[in-house]
Amino acid sequence: MTHSAPRRALLGLLALTMVCAPFYGAWRYAEFRRAVTAQEAPPGPGAGAPAPAAGPAAERRAEGAAPVVLAYHDIGRDSRSRYTVTPEAFDAQLGALAKAGYRTLSSEEFIAYLGGGPAPGPRSVFLTFDDGAHGLWVHADRILAKYRMRAAAFLITRAVGSHRPYYLSWDEIGRMARSGRWDFENHTHDLHRREAVDAAGKRSSALTGRLWLPGEGRRETAEEYRRRVESDLDRSIADITRHGLPAPRLFAYPFSESNGSASSLPTNRVLRAALAERFVAALTNSSDRPLPAGRRAAAAGEVQRVEVTAGTDVPELLAAVRLWTAVSPAGSPAPLTQPQLWRRDDRARTGGLGALTGAGPHPGRTGYAAAAYRRTSSADWTGYSVDVRVERLRESVNNVGMVVRDGSLDPVTVALSFSYVRVLERRGDRWHEIGRRELTDAAEHRIRITVEGDLTVVVVDGGARIERTARATGGDGTGGIAISVRNGDPDGSWPRFASLTVRPSAGAGAEEPDGPRGG
Repeated sequence: MTHSAPRRALLGLLALTMVCAPFYGAWRYAEFRRAVTAQEAPPGPGAGAPAPAAGPAAERRAEGAAPVVLAYHDIGRDSRSRYTVTPEAFDAQLGALAKAGYRTLSSEEFIAYLGGGPAPGPRSVFLTFDDGAHGLWVHADRILAKYRMRAAAFLITRAVGSHRPYYLSWDEIGRMARSGRWDFENHTHDLHRREAVDAAGKRSSALTGRLWLPGEGRRETAEEYRRRVESDLDRSIADITRHGLPAPRLFAYPFSESNGSASSLPTNRVLRAALAERFVAALTNSSDRPLPAGRRAAAAGEVQRVEVTAGTDVPELLAAVRLWTAVSPAGSPAPLTQPQLWRRDDRARTGGLGALTGAGPHPGRTGYAAAAYRRTSSADWTGYSVDVRVERLRESVNNVGMVVRDGSLDPVTVALSFSYVRVLERRGDRWHEIGRRELTDAAEHRIRITVEGDLTVVVVDGGARIERTARATGGDGTGGIAISVRNGDPDGSWPRFASLTVRPSAGAGAEEPDGPRGG
């Protein structure tokens, strides 16, 4: 009888366990369903647009060309957002990239390249997704697996697990990380929002703007701004590592801003210093100068991405990747024969090169026309020579311009007229003449411009020579070419570029096969 009470208690506990177990299991399953959304099978063959075959290469890519970085947001259906790509479209895009011979990079490979390691190959892309929407787990993950590709997700860590099922949960993120297909990088903890920055209520990015403090009737001081931003970045890094993930080494700007607008990307020194202390590079979809992954981007600490939206079809994506893929000067011997690769920089509503080659149409009887040659894929050019023949020059009424190191922090302009040549450098918002030579009066002149390291050498008609040493070095001084024509006489003719050729300069290491270098 002495053991009957404990025995009854044990039997009662077992009975209670049997009664509660189904309810506990159901609760745990419901919690799992809330934390881990069911995945959807990838679209089958033919679900998306057919992938075009990879045609023969029409140009020589740079040896070990830099990867192209693609920027996505969400993958899903029935969305009105331009940033949500359907599973079928995403499947078609990856299928086209795979068929064209592209492979995707891990964050580790991409970071190693930016740090000066070897280039990953002539056809590589780095897939990135901003915000951490749950469509990455539900749709994108299975499509990546289908093509044996991988990607990086940039997390707003405060949003993880919130507004379910819009954002990923930490459980889903853990499963994605264990698959080996995903890396997780930084998109702030809670600064992906807009806040008031003045008394009138003007709103700007909470990351890039000094906020208005209504209780004190003033904006944040620079020191208050620094502490707030650094605290948020440190919190976001801690959130990621606390869940067993590697510390993020890449950062993506919310709204693709770094100081409130695309035109001011390099100006916020406080923010740039905070990011440089914590990350290898920051990624943006807009910049005041082209920063494709390479020497220039490594020097700037920022990399520009190609944005993919709901309206991007397969041909557009492949065309964008081609435009952003680095080519060597040897691969672009006759740029005037490739009008589709030039971008007009003037206010004319017409495109093409006719206004610069003499074929027309011109902007008017007088005026100005300008165009730049493939700024993104030539961003890392150095060690090249440009040979130009110009015709139809007239004394004092027209001239032409030739820019080398285009898009760099230190471009050089060569201005040529009927009787003289000038070399100009940019200081702030203005061009300053640094050299001038008189020429034998002629309607036609020939120019050779050689860009070699920090030196730019201009030779006209085999005689007149001007040398100029760059003020910006390394990746900050690299860049391709741009041209312009100007006419000031309504009764006169426009000048024209009769020929233009590009080649590697003697002894130049134009391809930079060992990857980017800062400077």
